[in-house]
Amino acid sequence: MIGSAASARRVAVVGSGPSGFYTAEALLRSGTAVAVDMFERLPVPYGLVRFGVAPDHPKLKQVTTAFDRIAGTPGFRFIGGVTVGDDVTVDELREAYDAIVLATGAELSRALDIPGEALPGSHSAGDFVAWYNGHPDFRDRQFDFDHEAAIVIGHGNVALDVARILAKTAEELRQTDIARHALEALAESRIRNVYVVGRGGPAQAKFTAKELRDFLELSACDTSVEARDVTPDEFEPQRADDPELAEKLSLLRAFSQAAIAKPRRCVFRFGLSPVAIIGRGRLETISFRHRSGNVEDIACGLSFSSVGRRTAPVAGVPYDAHRGVHANIDGRVAIGHSLVEGLYACGWSKRGPNGTIGTNRGCGIATAETVLADLADRRPRPDTPDALLARLAGRVARIVSYPDWTAIDAAEKRRGALLGKPGRNSSRSRTCSPRWMRNPERSCNTAAVLA
Repeated sequence: MIGSAASARRVAVVGSGPSGFYTAEALLRSGTAVAVDMFERLPVPYGLVRFGVAPDHPKLKQVTTAFDRIAGTPGFRFIGGVTVGDDVTVDELREAYDAIVLATGAELSRALDIPGEALPGSHSAGDFVAWYNGHPDFRDRQFDFDHEAAIVIGHGNVALDVARILAKTAEELRQTDIARHALEALAESRIRNVYVVGRGGPAQAKFTAKELRDFLELSACDTSVEARDVTPDEFEPQRADDPELAEKLSLLRAFSQAAIAKPRRCVFRFGLSPVAIIGRGRLETISFRHRSGNVEDIACGLSFSSVGRRTAPVAGVPYDAHRGVHANIDGRVAIGHSLVEGLYACGWSKRGPNGTIGTNRGCGIATAETVLADLADRRPRPDTPDALLARLAGRVARIVSYPDWTAIDAAEKRRGALLGKPGRNSSRSRTCSPRWMRNPERSCNTAAVLA
């Protein structure tokens, strides 16, 4: 195995989402003798692809077959159930590896920073997405769907995912990969009106035409645009060479003219900025300031803010609080203008939460090239990965290997098939985080499968 060869350079990749896998692929296929250990705090890989992609977008999840091929490359090792910064420090990794690549994503939701944001009923979209995708850390979150109206604040693709899930019927959701606990809760939802609210005009909306097209196929929900928020010329693209924008504006124009006949409706609002969340003990109303200067109150019992994400700081790693990423210069972690030897970032924790899954491939390749360029000058390390893992075995409940993960995956798929679901997510709600695995009172798929 390359990972055991004395001459091989040793790289730790922290995070098992797309950017982590693409960086590992570029390193392992570079022609340089490199071994890659991928650390993941959960016992399962794939990151945002598993816990962030909407359950009704199964084609986006097919990229995991490429990740599985990467994991089969000689020199690759998956180390699941280990939290870097907690179970093992960054300094310990730096003693054992020639380079550490941080591919930790952007798991923290940005706050609105307005009065009343902490009221019950006000949530971040990220928490909701993780909940309906079966993330173990969010399994016990509570969302009260016993209201007529919900507001989604933000005009990105995640905001549209949230709105679409709220607008779908139980039968529509049943055909998706949604987690079973989420399906059961949403099947009882009384939500009939969903407002998708953003501060810009139609041309400034960040969501894609592809995401918008999905609203044409909702069986029980009509989609509209509030006419008083926009003028007809705002549906006309300013540039003739932007077909994506032209299609998006065309769809929004069609929604603005559509008749409302179905029992549910999704209303797009433009030019509104939230100023306060109001309620007596819980969310009742959200006040918005229109670009005209007027203030409008919209009544609702549930809200989800989707106004951006940031990388979670890792102990021992410089952090750029303004950008919400690990402080870096073109992928090299830095303190001010001084580079930190052997420490790198890629993906969203390098550049912020933008781009598609595929964008992370180019980003991962660029970071891998930077790592390889620096390796020649790296001094020998006093520790070894195998010695570090031996010590870690006494600190964590269980180190999960890639074969362990394939056993978990097979078990989830079998349970999903028994329930007539297309994917694995029907049983995913009890896949365990390391925190759950340490608690014997919890019942979880991971512990049962690996017992």
